[in-house]
Amino acid sequence: MKNPPKFLIPAVALLIIALVIVAKSAVTIGYGEAGVLFKTFSGGVDTENTLDEGFNLIAPWNNVTIYNVKQQELLERSMIVLSSNGLAITLDASVLYQPNFKKLGYLHKTRGKNYLQDVIIPAVRSATRSVVGRYTPEQLYSTKRDAIQEEIYEETKAIVEPQFVQLNAILVRDVTLPKAIKEAIERKLRQEQESLEYEFRLTKATKEAQKQIIEAQGKADANRILSASLTDKILKDKGIDATLQLASSPNSKVVIVGGKDGLPLILGNN
Repeated sequence: MKNPPKFLIPAVALLIIALVIVAKSAVTIGYGEAGVLFKTFSGGVDTENTLDEGFNLIAPWNNVTIYNVKQQELLERSMIVLSSNGLAITLDASVLYQPNFKKLGYLHKTRGKNYLQDVIIPAVRSATRSVVGRYTPEQLYSTKRDAIQEEIYEETKAIVEPQFVQLNAILVRDVTLPKAIKEAIERKLRQEQESLEYEFRLTKATKEAQKQIIEAQGKADANRILSASLTDKILKDKGIDATLQLASSPNSKVVIVGGKDGLPLILGNN
């Protein structure tokens, strides 16, 4: 077997080195992801530039850390917090969040990939304790649910956004009270509803009575005005008109003029 040409071995070695360099330099970032570049010889974490999804070329001595930058959900179950009167409340919530894409380098440098445990979870729990501690169990269970949810969101946002995390929403899914307290609140709410229903019926009946009084008063006023306007002359004229109409009927036989009160009389029928 002939020896290979002397130039072939260096060429193969260079090709292998080139392939290794290309492999180390090519970084593909998937859908909904972003990358943070670490420059080994020139400053460490690149906080000013975030690598977008797709194919990226970097120097082979640098490396890239890839983050999920889509919206993610954290389920915080059975958080035990105290109400304003010291009663233990169990609360479940969903937290919708994602890294701040433009500040991903800062997040990586200051918190790293464990930012969920280091930033979001402590912030949610702290804000929840602070907000719930301002309300009574009854408010937590019924009237202030939406307000409490919004306050927890605002307080959590104030903590996490300076740490380069974008908070999209916090949804309070369930508030669990001790059984005795819950039953007492439900009884009170039923009583309030029954009271409101009674007041509604009473108001409706009062308005209906007022309506009937007004209608009766109107009829009385109309009759009084009509009675005042009916003089003897008008009554006689109307009586004559009515008598003449009856006289023209085929059933009428005899008309006597000068009856009682000066009105005609009709005698006889077919």
